[in-house]
Amino acid sequence: MKRKDDPRHKTRIQTVKTLFEKNFRPSLKLSENSLARKVILDQKEIDRIIAKNAPVWPIAQIATVDLAILRLAIWELVFKKKEPYKVIVDEAVEIAKEFGSETSASFVNGVLGSVIKSNIKITMQNLK
Repeated sequence: MKRKDDPRHKTRIQTVKTLFEKNFRPSLKLSENSLARKVILDQKEIDRIIAKNAPVWPIAQIATVDLAILRLAIWELVFKKKEPYKVIVDEAVEIAKEFGSETSASFVNGVLGSVIKSNIKITMQNLK
């Protein structure tokens, strides 16, 4: 993240807020093209990735804001694949520092690091 007024940063923050709210209001309607809707469409697979890469923390025990941040970042890493992974991780960590607890940033960083390592292995296997 270079600037807090970067439109991509603002979009990510709004998406995290929407994903957070959707956790408490399942009936919340999302626009067809919203980033949050795209993340929610892949949520089962994203949650499987989180469970695999944070085995000590069951999904139900992860703080809701951390879960929203992880879901967005993993969606960007695995499904969107447009931004460099360093940018996605940096943004997720910054959002975790801003909205999460004292340990959120390191937790998010650790889970995303594990996802990247496992994803690189999968990509390398597919190339062979």
